[in-house]
Formats: sequence, C-alpha cells, structure tokens
Amino acid sequence: MAAFVWPSLPDATCEMEETMRAVLSRNPAHALAFVIGAAFIAFQVWLLFDAQQPLLERPVHLTAALILLFLYKPLKIEAFPRWFCAVIDGALILCAIAVLGYYITGFERLTTRMENVSPIFVTDMVFGGLMVLLLLEGSRRAVGMILVWVLLVFIAYAFWGDILPGWLQFRGFGIEAATEITTMTTAGVLGITTSTSVSFIFYFILFGAFYAAVGGGQLFIDLAIRAAGRATGGTAKAAIIGSSLMGSISGSAVANVVSTGVFTIPLMKKTGVPDHRAAGIEAIASTGGQLMPPIMGVAAFIMAELLGMPYAQIALAGLIPAVAFYLALLLVVDLTARRDGVRAMSAAEIADIPALLPRLHLIVPPLLLIGLLVSGYSASYSAVLASLSCLVVPFLRRSTWIGRKEIVEALREAPRQAAEVAVPIAAIGIIIAVAVQSNLALKFAGSLLTLSEGSIYLSLMLAMVGCIIMGMGLPTVAAYIIGAVLFVPAIQDLGIEPLAAHFFIFYYCVLSMVTPPVALASFAAAAVGQASTVRTSLSAFGLSLVAFFVPFAFVFDTGVLAQGSLARIMFSALSLLVSTALWAVAFGGWAGRPLGWSTRLPIGFAGLIAVIAPSGSTPWLVALCSGWALTIVVALLSRRSRSGALPNPAE
Repeated sequence: MAAFVWPSLPDATCEMEETMRAVLSRNPAHALAFVIGAAFIAFQVWLLFDAQQPLLERPVHLTAALILLFLYKPLKIEAFPRWFCAVIDGALILCAIAVLGYYITGFERLTTRMENVSPIFVTDMVFGGLMVLLLLEGSRRAVGMILVWVLLVFIAYAFWGDILPGWLQFRGFGIEAATEITTMTTAGVLGITTSTSVSFIFYFILFGAFYAAVGGGQLFIDLAIRAAGRATGGTAKAAIIGSSLMGSISGSAVANVVSTGVFTIPLMKKTGVPDHRAAGIEAIASTGGQLMPPIMGVAAFIMAELLGMPYAQIALAGLIPAVAFYLALLLVVDLTARRDGVRAMSAAEIADIPALLPRLHLIVPPLLLIGLLVSGYSASYSAVLASLSCLVVPFLRRSTWIGRKEIVEALREAPRQAAEVAVPIAAIGIIIAVAVQSNLALKFAGSLLTLSEGSIYLSLMLAMVGCIIMGMGLPTVAAYIIGAVLFVPAIQDLGIEPLAAHFFIFYYCVLSMVTPPVALASFAAAAVGQASTVRTSLSAFGLSLVAFFVPFAFVFDTGVLAQGSLARIMFSALSLLVSTALWAVAFGGWAGRPLGWSTRLPIGFAGLIAVIAPSGSTPWLVALCSGWALTIVVALLSRRSRSGALPNPAE
C-alpha cells in the first residue's frame, strides 16, 4: 500500500492562482459551477443566522442544486453533437432560473394564499409543470432512470387513479389540484424532504467534504490497518473497521465503497481473500456506514423530520444496532478466515503504513461534531463548526498543513454532492404528496394488515420484503421515504412504537444496497475490485445475513434503540450482541474447528430465535442457552481433540 504523503504549504498566493487557473482551464462549466457552489455554501451559512420563510429559502436551495447538477453532469447523447447537448443544458439552467424568479416574485402571494380556496393561475401551472420536469431530468442525472419511472407511476396515478380497481382507486386530481399539492405548498417538492436538505443534509455533506480534503478518510483506514492488520483475517477486519469509521462521517454506501475500497480491496486480495469476497466485504462494510452515527446517511435526517425528533436522538438510537451489525460482521469474517486459512498482514506490510501519531490530531473534527451534538447544539450548527475546525486542526502540526488546493477541492465537492442529494429527494416530495392526498398510504396499510391477517411477524416480513424490493436500484433515502409513507402506518397499527417502526424500515432500505439482483454498493465494489458482479453481490448479501434480523430485535425491545432506563438499555444491548454473535457462529462455520451443517443449523436456528424474540422472554432464554451450550461443547471437544493429537513429550 502506497504511503500517504501530506502536501506541504507553499506560498498561498501562488498556489491560489495555480489552483484557480486549473479550475478555469479544465472546464468552463465547472468553473461556473464552482462560483455558484461557493455562493450556495455562503447562502446556507447565512441561513443559520437569518432563517427565511420556507417558500423562499427552499426554492433558492433547490434551484441552486438543479443548476449545479446540470453543470457538473452535462447531457450526453451520442446521436447529437456536443454543442446541441450544451444548448439543452443551457436551456434547462435558464428554466431553473425562471422557476426561481417565479417563486421570488410570487413569494408574498404563495405565502398568504389559502390552500384549496385561493385561485390557481395559468402561470402557477406553467412553472409548476416546469419544476416537475426539471426534477425528473435532474433525478435521472443524479441517480438514474429507476427513480424517474417510480415518479412517473405516481404522477400517472395522480391523474388516472379513477380507472384502477379495488382499493387503489380514487377520483384523481385535476391539473390545478396536482399543481397546488406538488409545487405551491410546503407539502410537495418544497416539503419535508427539501426542508431536511436545507436544514441538515447540506451541512453534514459540507463537513464530510472538508474532512475528506484534509485527509481524515486516509487516517481512518490507516488506524484500522494498524489496529487489526496482524489479527486473523486482518485485512478484512481492517476494511470493516475503516469503512465503519469512514461511513460514520460520509453516510453514503456507494461513496464509501469508492473512497475506501481502492485501498482495502487490493489489500484483502493480497492476503489471500478471493476477489469477489474482498469486494463483497467492502460492499457490506460500507453499506453499514449508513447505520453508524454520527452521520447515518440522508435517510436518518429525513427520519428525524418525520418523527419531529432532534437528530442527536436519532443518532443515539442507532448506536447499539450499528455496533451489533459491525461486531457480528467482524466475528463472521474472523471465523471464516480461520476456516479458510486466510493469513494476517506481515510486520513489513504494516510498517509501510505512515506513522499515526503525527496525524492523530486529525481525529478532532469528528470528535468535536459528536461532542457538540451530545451537548445539545443543533445538528446544522455542530456540522458547520466541525467543518471550520477542519481548516484549523491540520495546522497543529507542520506535517499535516494543507494548502489552498485542498480548500478549493472541498468547496467544489460539498455543493456538488449536496446537489446530487437535494434534487432526487425533492422529487420524492411528489410521491409523498400524491400518496398522502390520495389516501393511498392509509389504504395500503389496511391492505397489508388484511393480507397478514393481523400477524405482527408476517406484517413485518412483508414490510421487509417490500423495502428490499423498493431499494433495488433506488438510493437508500428514496426507498426509505417511500417505505415510511407506505409501511410505517401499518406497522404502527400493530402497536409498534413510531421510532422502532421507522428504524425497521430504514434498516432494510439500507441493506437493499447489497441485495441482489440490483445492489448498488455491490456493483460499485465489484468495479473497484475488478471482480464478478454477480459473485460480489451474492457474497455481500450472504455476509449481510449475519445481521439481517437485527431490526426484529428493536421492534420488540426498544431498549436496543436507547429507549428507557440505563439498566434496560444495557441489558438490551448485551442481549442483542450475544444473540447476533451466536447467529454469526453459524454463518462463520467455525468453533475451534470447521462446523458441518448438522451443527451449524441448530446453532443458527437458536441464534435466530434469540435475535427476534423479546429480550428476557422464555423463547429468548431457551434459544440463547441451548445455542451457546452447543457451541461451547463443540469448541471444548475440538480443543480436546487437538490436544490429544499432540505427541507426548515423555515418549
């Protein structure tokens, strides 16, 4: 692994000139995007000190994101010349500016009008339709056609729901009503999803971009290698630890795969891990980063808004399930490495890693972020302060000084990444508006309860399958929002706490990133590791099974979500960790010796019951005791067998 070299700090003026000259000469559209992005950041920081009306700040945020997306991801159609595609991009940008002008000039009327009473003008319908078209094209460029098709289905349902049979049928909306609910109020594209992007998501993306620019990601990887490299299956464990640390500040599975996988996958392959398995380990480890506080991915911020809870409380609730996820993953990787004879890293290989002590102060920004969140500061304020600390902390030691190049890179990446998130989640506001206004969400919940005949386990299984299917090809946040609208009401009707219901949906939407046949994180890992896409997907999915049923634990025991007394939380956490460890033994297939299926199946069945049964219940106790008893007996017999095989020194 190549050593990471920190840039020295050259003359600031010369470096700034060289950096800006490079930005301007590389691509004029990117140069314009950089200027707009810098203004975007300034606007968002200003909002922290002088918040504006929702129907003013949200259109500005969304149109800025659209413009950046069209600049950074230009239209490419092989059948048309480049200049023609550039003209279309220019027209789209002008349309976005025109839409912003509509909201600014009509701000007072839109704010004071009465929904379902005040008239809707032709200009409203024109600019509302234009906004929807811009969001459809922006979503296509940001995340692909799958989300666009889902949006088109809901738009069609809004107009022609009256021709559908059974409980899907409703009278449909006219063009005026559709315009009003989707683009003229704070319930559609300018609703809760865009609100979350404005209030939370942007600032955490800003922090992630700045922390990556100063070398925080590389520090996490090197820390993981130093900590676990010499252990059995050390490179795989280092990949899991590094990806969990990186995921805790990036919150994106695919971005995590790309940023850490280029280091960890070749490292695993070098120590004997097959290429598809190395890519699968990286895929599932990076996917779990969306479960790891303090930054749990975009969907967690949406969850906080939907539940009306502080984000810090959501992050705290996600801590125990995330720890259980990664400990189970580490255990199954360890046992598999023992079974397959995967070697550890050598001392020489670890010595190639740059020294940690000269860079250890770079851990301060994420620690500051966590400290501010725990202290009760707002999530956005905490993220901005942590971002500013990224510009100060590197200068604590000469060896980690940064230059203007790193700052410019962060200023470019933060708004670009924010735009790629803001546009598709704003478009999902169309789905929310249609599902709520047509009463589809409640009717869907009733149908789910009818189908499951009131069985809580069957209802949860149906919701689990639904989330995984929706998550195939969709970003986690898109799958979660749709799942929250359709499935959460049904789960809550079964008596499940709202926080547990939302976390249940969120967890399985995260795991959909590694669930075949369409598994975005697995596809990215396969590309990085030059491995078979199919085998990588199957490997990552197989590893995900070790923590696949964890959501059932916190549905029946909210202590796992840090709810209740300290004693209850500690008991619930210990119960989950011990249960998932037993489940991992069955998957790892090792207890002092390789385990056959006659042993793995009963251990696995006991582990499954221990995970999904309420903590402290009779089924939980019986499953846990019998499963661990069998595991310990097998391990002791294996140890005695190995001891008996040793030669007697007296002979």
